[in-house]
Amino acid sequence: MTGPARGALAALLVLAILAIVVPSLHPADPLAIGDVAGARLVAPMARDAAGGLHALGTDRFGRDIVVRMLLAARISLAVGIVGSLLATLVGIVVGAASGWWHGLVDRAAMALCDTLLAVPRLILLLLCATLWRPGMTTVVVVLALTGWMSVARLVRGEVRGLRTRAFVEGARAAGASEWRVLWRHVLPNALGPAIVALTLGVGNAILLESGLAFLGLGIQPPTPSWGNMIAGGRDLIVTAPWVALAPGVALIATVLACTVLGDALRDSLAGDGAGHLGERT
Repeated sequence: MTGPARGALAALLVLAILAIVVPSLHPADPLAIGDVAGARLVAPMARDAAGGLHALGTDRFGRDIVVRMLLAARISLAVGIVGSLLATLVGIVVGAASGWWHGLVDRAAMALCDTLLAVPRLILLLLCATLWRPGMTTVVVVLALTGWMSVARLVRGEVRGLRTRAFVEGARAAGASEWRVLWRHVLPNALGPAIVALTLGVGNAILLESGLAFLGLGIQPPTPSWGNMIAGGRDLIVTAPWVALAPGVALIATVLACTVLGDALRDSLAGDGAGHLGERT
């Protein structure tokens, strides 16, 4: 793993730890509505009326930006990881079935993939988000339903390339069933690209979740999301720019870290040859 990739991984781990620990230890309620302790729109590194220091300032309701930003990180990371993981699992199942069995299964699966891929993902997200009640569960489900197609195509290509390999023919000759050959011998060797897609997909899912929240179709206030924090501070960009800039920088840095980590993993697998995790016989 390269230096930038190690730095990206370390940054994500530190962010995850801070997101879990800091909001739980802060005495003030990060979800409160109202002028909390007379601390409305305190500038970064300034103190409120009660003497409390706010490293990144406060918002229009006097809530600490750092605490809300880390609470939003907890939510965004959870939504991004779970949504991307579910999308990857669906893609693996569909891609494996499509690549292993020819005929109707393959044609139907690829026709569905091509149809959904022809529609921009953001449009699919907006359509699904408007049909269901906004919230964390809805965002996770929508991300999973709109993100599995590219993974399915990757896994399908890997499975089709592996199904005639010598170790697969050997498993068949040993009397293994088609299901066992697929799930025990072929699929583990086809997961490399799917793992890379999962890593890259987390950053993309976080970005999409923030976009939905910014538009009012994702996580709803007062629960913080980087997207709705940016939306809440856009009318203060001149008088109190830190309200929107802090979560915006956090969002960009997190997505960049996920991208760097995914690129490093992809390069590592490509350097191993075909990008397989290692043949299992």
